[in-house]
Amino acid sequence: MKIRDRIKELRRVKAEQLRPHPSNWRTHPKAQQDALRGVLAEVGYADALLARELPDGSLELIDGHLRAETTPEMEVPVLILDVDDHEAAILLAVHDPLAGLAEADHDVLAELLSEVEAENEAVRGLLDQMLAEPETSLDDPTEDDGPREVTVPEAFQVVVECRDEDQQQTVYEQLTSDGLRCRLLTL
Repeated sequence: MKIRDRIKELRRVKAEQLRPHPSNWRTHPKAQQDALRGVLAEVGYADALLARELPDGSLELIDGHLRAETTPEMEVPVLILDVDDHEAAILLAVHDPLAGLAEADHDVLAELLSEVEAENEAVRGLLDQMLAEPETSLDDPTEDDGPREVTVPEAFQVVVECRDEDQQQTVYEQLTSDGLRCRLLTL
């Protein structure tokens, strides 16, 4: 299989000059925004944003919208890709979900996290959450080893119905500021 290299160049661009993709489907809850700010404060930029050059010369983001929004005045590293509208849409749709398909070696992750110390409270919270809630993976469902025993940990939860997304965000922020672990759910 021949694989094309679609990276034209690495360019440093003031983030506010990058145009968000009109079909960007990702949203960024406050906890993610805080954790990103924390990582940027402690480590800095360690990854490039992805963009494509439009016919008018402007750059349209494919990946990195939150980083661009978080640091609008900063010159950020941007990989300029040689992709058309269709290819940009494919990348926009699958870039994060593709990374999310990776599985975790929980022992290695726990060892890594035991060595990581973060000064930023939001980053520490993210690391603590990763330790407390390791992703569970099921064995290959094609293997038939008979019935599996599953242990469901005891959990006490409250579901709050909100009239709209703004109220949901307000309630979420109130509860997390009180030290409660919360997850946003939209049905």
